[in-house]
This record gives sequence, structure tokens and C-alpha cells, in this order.
Amino acid sequence: MFPSKTRKWLPCALLVLATGSSLAQTAPSASSLQSVTAGPVSLKQAFDTAWARQPEAESSSARREAATARRAAADSWTAEPMALELSSKGDQLNGNDGSREHNVGLAIPLWLPGERSRTGAVAEAEAQSTASRASAAQLRIAAEVREAYWQWQRSRVEASLASEREGNARQLAADVAKRVKSGELALADQHQAEGAAAQAEIEAARARSALTTAAQQLRSLIGTLPSGREETAPGVVAGEPVPALPADFAVLDAQHPAVAALLDQAEVARRSAELARVQTRANPELTLSTTREREPGESYDESLTLGIRIPFGSGSRNRAKQATAEAEAIEAEVQARLARERLLGELEAARLEFESTRTQVAAAEKRTRLAQESRGFFEKSFRLGETDLPTRLRIELEATDAKRQAALARLDQAAATSALRQALGLLPE
Repeated sequence: MFPSKTRKWLPCALLVLATGSSLAQTAPSASSLQSVTAGPVSLKQAFDTAWARQPEAESSSARREAATARRAAADSWTAEPMALELSSKGDQLNGNDGSREHNVGLAIPLWLPGERSRTGAVAEAEAQSTASRASAAQLRIAAEVREAYWQWQRSRVEASLASEREGNARQLAADVAKRVKSGELALADQHQAEGAAAQAEIEAARARSALTTAAQQLRSLIGTLPSGREETAPGVVAGEPVPALPADFAVLDAQHPAVAALLDQAEVARRSAELARVQTRANPELTLSTTREREPGESYDESLTLGIRIPFGSGSRNRAKQATAEAEAIEAEVQARLARERLLGELEAARLEFESTRTQVAAAEKRTRLAQESRGFFEKSFRLGETDLPTRLRIELEATDAKRQAALARLDQAAATSALRQALGLLPE
């Protein structure tokens, strides 16, 4: 899951903040999530790149081939590959009277009653479990990528606004210095403006450092540093679409990859237990052989032998195998039940957070609009000498803090959408 709020920015009365156009003033809707302040790397691209680097992705084809091979083995007519037996006996080293015997035989392992069908059922369950484990692994990687990605986007917004605040602070300090020289303002006002510019420079340096850390965290997943510079205002990239919420969250039980993987694991264990019940002994063998032999002074005679080899059972070994499979099935089923309860709680929390961000975006955009209008009024009155510098600094602080809050609120809404999709078991789009 993702942190619902970024760390609050501690306002400083002397900090000069950036100005700029306000964000869209309309109330948030599902379509408004499609455009958020973000960088050139999309979430889908980051996820695809991160998943391609995972060992589960690289081994998926080999695992599918293994599952196919197990199913083919279960379809075989024999429990094990047939074996060819060859033997020859003579008296060449003991008198050499012409006694000879040559045997050619074929050993055919046979299925135990019910073993073949149950082996096929295990192979099918393992094939399904292989696919569901890969889906669950994708969802785990998606959670890591989503968290790192939106943290990086938050850091880009913070760094961009901090750089803008720094530029505006320096510009205001330069304007105040000119008015001090002309005698319109006192030297104390110039000190306040320059102090505000120094504070803005500190905040910008901190924001750039935080952006570097966030970019490195994302790099650990995708392998390369995400493009985009903090000095450049982040571009607009599509956010994830808002998912349709089910009327009853309980219907997600078998559809959620995390739950499905555990249920499939339990199915494999149950099928293995059923197989262990019929594997009470080693597989019997049918033998078919032909013998060609002669006694001294006689011609060769040929004979055909048909036999069967039936091993004795091993009850303790079979019970241990069966009990182990049943224990694994019970563990997987309990894990699936606990995972279902946890996911339902996470889904409800994600839904409430998403609804909360809608309200926050609407309020933040309203505040931005009002703050920008107030800023215009006080900027004009300051030029006319009707407003003192501390008031102007306070209004600048409020205007840019409102802009920052609105930008981060929209970003939080996009992150909340990703969290909601994650709770529903959906991959990034």
C-alpha cells in the first residue's frame, strides 16, 4: 500500500514561494484522473521494465515447459519408461562344449489402479499453480513499482516547485533591493527579502536531494534512472483508469492473484494426497522375454517367457507421503483464508482513501483559485506602496503553498487509484 500523505511542508513566514497559474478549477471526476502532474516515464512502462528483470519472468517459459512435460508423462501408457534386458551365457571358458543361451527381454512398468488418472490431475493442478504463481509475482512487483513510482513523482513535484520558489524569491529580493536604493523601502525590508531567498535556496537543495533518493529507489526496480530533470516542471502523463468496484468484495476470492495462487497451491497438495493414497507400493513390472539356447551337441531351441513383478507395499512410507501432502493442503487453505480477510480489509481502506482524495482535490483546487486571486490583489497594492513587505511575503507563501497542495492532492488521487487497483488485484495500465 502507499502512504496516504506526503510529509507536510513547514511554512516559514519569510519563505517566498512560487507563483503561477492555478490548476483546473472543476471538481474531480473519474476522467480527471487521466491527467496528473508527472514525468515522462509512465507507470506501465516502469512496471513492464521491472517485471522483465525479475527471475520469475525469465524462468516462466521453462516452468511452462516443465508443466507440459509432466502432463505428457501422465498421459503415457507406462508408469516409467520401458527397459530392455539383454543377457548371454556360454561355456567358452569352461570346456567349450557348445552350450549357449541368449536372452532378450522387455520390462514394462505398470500403473497402479487409479494412479494414472490421479497423476494427470496432479500435473494439471501444477500447471495451473505455475500460472497463478506467476500472476501473484507480477502483482507483488506491481506494488513495489507503484509505491516507488508515485514517490518519485511526488519528489519531482516538490523539486519543481522548490526551484520555482527559489527563482521567485531571488527576483523579489532583487526588486526590493532596487526600491531600497530609491528610498521606497527600508534596509530591513531588503534583509527580509534576502533571508527569504536564502531559505528558498535551502528548501530547493533539500527537494533535489529527496528527488535523487526517490529516483535511485525507482532505479533499483527498473534498472535505469528515470528521465526528467527536477529543474523542469514535470509533464503531464496519463494516470491509471479508475476501476469498477464490485458490489460484493467477496466475489474477488478466486479472481485475486494472491488468493488464487494459494488456492491453486492447496489444490496441488490435495491432488498429491489423492495420488499418495493409491501409491501403496512401487509400480509392478510386466516382463516379456525370448530365450534362444542349445545344449552341447544339439541345435538351438527358442522359448517365450511372460512374467510379472509385484513389489510388496510399504505402509509407513505411504502414510508419511500422504500426511505431508494433506498438511500442505491445510496450510495453503488457511493461508488463503487469511489472505482473503487481509485483502478485503486493504480493499475497503483503499476505497475510503480514494473517496477522501476526491474531496481533498476539490478543496485544494478551490483554495488555489482563491489564493491566486488574492495574490494578484496584494501584488498590485505592493507595487503601489499600499501593502508592506511582510504582508506580501505572507500572501506569496499562502499562494504557492496552495498551489503545491493542489498539485500533491491530484498526485495523491492518482496514487490512491493505483492503490485501489492494487487491492483489486489489477496490474498497471
